[in-house]
Amino acid sequence: MDIIARSKEVFRIEMAEISRVGDRIGNEMCQVVDLIYNHQGKVVLTGIGKTGIIGKKIAASLASTGTQAIFINAAEALHGDLGMVSRGDVVIAISNSGESDEILNVVRNLKKMNCPIVAMTGDKQSSLAQQSDLVLDIHVEREACKIGLAPTTSTTAALVMGDALTVCLMEKRNFQPENFALYHPGGALGRRMLTQVKDCMTDVVPMVREETLFKDVIAEVSLKKLGITMVADAQGCVTGIITDGDIRRAAQHFDNLQTLKAADFMSRGCKKIEADAMVNDALELMDRYKITTLAVVEKNEPNAPIIGVLHIHHIYGFTRQ
Repeated sequence: MDIIARSKEVFRIEMAEISRVGDRIGNEMCQVVDLIYNHQGKVVLTGIGKTGIIGKKIAASLASTGTQAIFINAAEALHGDLGMVSRGDVVIAISNSGESDEILNVVRNLKKMNCPIVAMTGDKQSSLAQQSDLVLDIHVEREACKIGLAPTTSTTAALVMGDALTVCLMEKRNFQPENFALYHPGGALGRRMLTQVKDCMTDVVPMVREETLFKDVIAEVSLKKLGITMVADAQGCVTGIITDGDIRRAAQHFDNLQTLKAADFMSRGCKKIEADAMVNDALELMDRYKITTLAVVEKNEPNAPIIGVLHIHHIYGFTRQ
């Protein structure tokens, strides 16, 4: 067996099947989104086996993006876990065949609790589909394995359908980065979104004058260990920045380095960010301009004094703590 070729074939099979599932999505998705959005209770995902694992992921995605959701295993539900469901909760039952005894037994009991049932199934004519109020079709023609038994493409289809539902609900709720940070305070992404620039910047500001000689510029950059120095004019106003890259380029392009002055090889101006801005905004600014350092000011106004420097290493060092 050619493992590389077979692996690529699995990707092709699953992508083709997922594309067909996506093409079939219709007004039923709008109805499910509206049902959950307008509902006061929580969303309960249920499944068993591999679909149970997918259900856990979908429930976690919904819960972390503004939709109250839990997962209960269909087998455990019949032995007490139905107590976690409140009357009227929206239930999403996942079963590729739609004929799982455990799922069907759970659904029968949940209907007695007036819970709207959404089936996520590969068979729109199945018993599960027939007992449900709405159906999300995840039918695939084939699994990726040659014997057609191992849940591969079918579970991927359920996963992507869950992602589509999650994203639609996020956008309908106008879920913003600050909301995401609130639900993810322990992760690096959450810390970046909740952290202000002033919390992780350094107040050490390397500074030279436009008349400073090349060798003294190198000394300032080396001493402050930030890979940059600001450049100020005779009045003390910052007019530019010199980076390690500027120094290397100057060494290559100028013959007489002994008389070279900062103004001769600095980059005019510098990118600034306000101290009260969020670290995630600083990262976006760095990414946009392909830089690793920002000057920090109280207010981003002309000639505003620089009160600190934010290096990308400060950000990642702080958010990994």
